[in-house]
Amino acid sequence: MNRASEKSRLILVLLMTTMGVVACSKDMDDLDAYINQIKARSGGVIEPLPEIKPYEVFTYVADSAGLRSPFVPDTAQASPGVAGGGTRPDTERSREFLEQYPLDTMKMVGTLQLGGVDYGLVRDPAGLIHRVVPGNYMGQNDGRVVNINESGIELIEIISDGIGGYLEREAGIGLAD
Repeated sequence: MNRASEKSRLILVLLMTTMGVVACSKDMDDLDAYINQIKARSGGVIEPLPEIKPYEVFTYVADSAGLRSPFVPDTAQASPGVAGGGTRPDTERSREFLEQYPLDTMKMVGTLQLGGVDYGLVRDPAGLIHRVVPGNYMGQNDGRVVNINESGIELIEIISDGIGGYLEREAGIGLAD
């Protein structure tokens, strides 16, 4: 390239840069007026912080005022490991297929009557449909089916009470919408 060509390119670049700067600095009176208007506004009032109440110390003494110890159950419980101490899961029973899924992951999709027997139709998380009758087990808490009707399947589950014993609780699966 020759020197004149480089010089003309440099002049062209400088000219375009100057035009760009001039184009960006057009009339800004409206922006200045808006900024002045915002600055002229009075400041708002900030509400004071809420008063913080001091922590009140409470010394718990179970013997006074008839209070019970928080470390002793308030109801009679079976001792852990005592034979015949109430409800216990049957560890000798072979597990059924639907006991591998949590109860809330299964859906009742209908009922079926064959040969005078009412079946509940249950969809597992994999999408397979299973038939259940009273006496079958499902769910991960030893849930035994006790009743099947058009609106749902009723179960009795055996759950740990947290101190070595077990409790029975009612559970169910409603008919899916």
